[in-house]
Amino acid sequence: MTLQDFFHENRQVALGFSGGVDSTYLLYAAISCGAKVRAYCVKSVFQPHFELEDAKRLASQLHAELIVLDVDVLSDAAITDNPADRCYHCKKQIFSAIAAQAYSDGYRTLIDGTNASDDAGDRPGMRALREMSVRSPLRECGLTKDEIRTLSRRAGLFTWNKPAYACLATRIPTDEPITREKLERTESAENALFSLGFTDFRVRMTGTAAKIQVPASQLERLLENRSAVVRELKKNYSAVLLDLEGRDE
Repeated sequence: MTLQDFFHENRQVALGFSGGVDSTYLLYAAISCGAKVRAYCVKSVFQPHFELEDAKRLASQLHAELIVLDVDVLSDAAITDNPADRCYHCKKQIFSAIAAQAYSDGYRTLIDGTNASDDAGDRPGMRALREMSVRSPLRECGLTKDEIRTLSRRAGLFTWNKPAYACLATRIPTDEPITREKLERTESAENALFSLGFTDFRVRMTGTAAKIQVPASQLERLLENRSAVVRELKKNYSAVLLDLEGRDE
């Protein structure tokens, strides 16, 4: 099956939209295939500010209708307790909010940007999608992450080389309670690294310290900017640590 086939069979869809590589290309494809699509973006404390701004910018560029929903993910102890399957509970809450609004708006088919490269065995959130009958056209059509990036570049989408960005909650160790203060501290630290020109990195909490993970190609640059990085991160952390293994590139 191709995306053209999918949207020929599903002419009216509600898309869970993040502004990332996959959901952006899926929105573009739905519009290109003539489907009636409405994008629903969830605003929560798990999402950095720039992601919401990217989603708004992309929807505007694609002339797509975007609905922003406020979801209080910290209201559910199954999420804030931060168990190993936290993503399952979070995804259920997010897509329940999307489904309720989409159904009210007259949309019965929910879709998301899961692709064929995503490992279902390592993603509790995908179990929630199955339980809620959320369709994943990119995965169903066998499109991998690399293929989606290539297609996005051809389509002129600025997300074609956008790094993958997991939610802020992933920076907090499993079983350590999630709080608004910890999330804000994480976002502040990552904004500081963004401002220094670093990309595709993570600032993870380890006790009261920050552990920085950057691609190996950026390690030398990080050391060159050591003083600025330490100065910014020590505003919110007791110590600043560096993972010398580096993130996969």
